[in-house]
Amino acid sequence: MNAHMQKTIRNEVTCKSVGLHSGRKVSMTIKPAGVDRGITFCRKDLPHNNTIKAEVTSVSDTLLATTIGLNGTSVSTVEHIMSAFFGMGVDNACVEIDSFEVPIMDGSALPFVAMLKEAGIAVQDRPRKYLVIKSPLSVSSEEGKAGLMPSDQFQITYDIDFDHPVIGKQSYHMVFSRDGYEEDISEARTFGFLQEVEHLQAKGLALGGSLMNAIVLDDEKVINKDGLRAKDEFVKHKILDAIGDLFLLGMPIIGHFWADKSGHKLNNSLLRKLLAHEECWEIVSFAPGEPVERVSHLPCEGIPARL
Repeated sequence: MNAHMQKTIRNEVTCKSVGLHSGRKVSMTIKPAGVDRGITFCRKDLPHNNTIKAEVTSVSDTLLATTIGLNGTSVSTVEHIMSAFFGMGVDNACVEIDSFEVPIMDGSALPFVAMLKEAGIAVQDRPRKYLVIKSPLSVSSEEGKAGLMPSDQFQITYDIDFDHPVIGKQSYHMVFSRDGYEEDISEARTFGFLQEVEHLQAKGLALGGSLMNAIVLDDEKVINKDGLRAKDEFVKHKILDAIGDLFLLGMPIIGHFWADKSGHKLNNSLLRKLLAHEECWEIVSFAPGEPVERVSHLPCEGIPARL
């Protein structure tokens, strides 16, 4: 089994779609990258200072989406493709785009998962690192709360509560596995309320938003003709987002992430607090053939490890 080794993609792969906020066509190419490079974004429309590594400290804005920035250069809406990288077990890749935002595709991570499967996954010759949660910690705000607890596997528990007849209270718990992510989480689309979308578009935002790339709700119902992909698509999309935000650590977590009405801002606050409290975690890796201790599952592949 190669679950504990780093991975990249075999071949580069390209897509084109609109940017959610600009409404402009965006071209994006994902390319292989060497070991320990992580996920980097390269703005091909800029001549200088155009490369940003996707990491916790690079996050420059969390309003409406997760944006990373460096030296005045930024890339927004990175959470869906970061979620797909984690879900498919890709540690190292270079994302080249010709705009300031990742294309929205259909509003989920499923098109990115399809791209990575088309490109193929290549096993590399360096062990993957894991961040093991040793002590619980949490963050909270007026809107919600989120935290991490010790666990022998990567688990997610998410609760949302919206004052809307279609959404209401939804909860979802999962023990992470690649199959579970691909089948149950990756297809969940972003969602918004018609009044909010109209307000954002009046301010020059969400210009690329449409029924083709988001679930849109009026006061009573979903207005998309085809309806929902799953009854709990809303909470599943929040999990999709959170997985992408958490992967800004640059490595899988072995622990239990829980959230109650959290969002990009709280997710990033949690990671920054985590990194500041080194007593709460340790980083481990496993050489080929080495017996795995302390944990019973390796994230990303969902493969039970022998104790």
